[in-house]
This record gives sequence, structure tokens and C-alpha cells, in this order.
Amino acid sequence: MKETEVIRARATGALERAVAVLRAGGLVAFPTDTVYGLAALPTDRDAVTRIYEAKGRNAGRPIALLLSDADRLAEVAELPRVARPLVRRFWPGGLTLVLPKTKAVLEEISAGPTVGVRVPDLPVARELIRAAGGVLAVTSANRSGEMAALTVDEVLEQLSGRIELVVDGGPCRGGIPSTVLDCTVWPPVILRHGAIPEGDIRAALGEATSGAQKSSA
Repeated sequence: MKETEVIRARATGALERAVAVLRAGGLVAFPTDTVYGLAALPTDRDAVTRIYEAKGRNAGRPIALLLSDADRLAEVAELPRVARPLVRRFWPGGLTLVLPKTKAVLEEISAGPTVGVRVPDLPVARELIRAAGGVLAVTSANRSGEMAALTVDEVLEQLSGRIELVVDGGPCRGGIPSTVLDCTVWPPVILRHGAIPEGDIRAALGEATSGAQKSSA
């Protein structure tokens, strides 16, 4: 593979360049509100497979989907009523919801019946995702088992020559991966602790449950 290209996020034509790389089957690393992510078009089986190869990732581990806006959710997943308060309170933000997937989600992204989904709280990330069609298959931009990348240099240390492009948006302000919450069970179960504290999640679910009980009384 050729040397990995780096382009400043706010450079003229940066979004167009990133989208062109994605549409050509390439892999693009870009900043999110948590850590740098590594993206492929979610409809491109070969590109999604290359994410696993670039990272040295176990093919049995699913890849999350990042959305530009919450209203794209129905395209890829079914949102249980109990999870709606979480979307309203924490999206955009560092909470990944594991939900029943739709038929649109490739087996290469998730071989099981569910998929992880979130909306990042960073304008440049959402702009890129929106320009690419509203949904991207994204995982952390690092070699599997290594520390998540918070800067372009850290991405290149691990993935240079393995991916086509890095969008340089500066250091990630969050630095902590998203919290992953399984919403296919009740009460929802945290699969990975991260950016959104468990207490905040429980509070949001408790307020929603309390409100529903009052409205039905």
C-alpha cells in the first residue's frame, strides 16, 4: 500500500477527499469526540473486511456504526421504547447502544442479531459521516489490543501504510472510548464502561420509568 495520506480537517476539499477515498473502497481515520476512529462505507464488504485486516482484529468482533444524526437510526437498527430516553439525553455523545439490527447491516459488520450504534458529539465527525451518506462503519483507529489513538501521530504509529487517509482534526478532546450499553435486555447492561458514567445512564432510565408510571396513573 502507498504511504498513508494526511489532510487537515478544515483544509479546502478535505471532506470531499475523504468521501472519495471511502467510495473507492479505502479506509479513513478521523477524530471523534472520544478517540480517533477508523471508517469504511458500511455497504462495502471488502472495505469493512479490510478494517479487520488493518487492525489485526478478530473477525468475530462486530464493528459499530456511527451516524451523522439520530434520525438515521431506523435504517440500521430498531430502537426499543425503553432506550428512547437514552437517545434523547446522550446523543450526540459517548454512548454506544447495542440494538437489534436491520437487514441493511452487513454480516461483515455484525454476524449476530445486534449492532452497536451512536452519534458522535464532534461537528467535523458528523460532517464527514453526513457527506459519506449518513452512516459509517467505524472502530477505534489502532492495532487490536493497543492503546486507542488520540492524535494523528498515534494513528500513524499503528496504522501507517495500512490505511489510505487520516483526517487531522487535532487531539481528541475526550480520550475515553464510548460506553457500550446492551439495550436488548431489561434493565440494559453495560458491556464496556467509558465516556458516559453508569450513574448518569441509570438516572436517565429511572426518570423515564418514573415519568411513564406517572402518566399512566
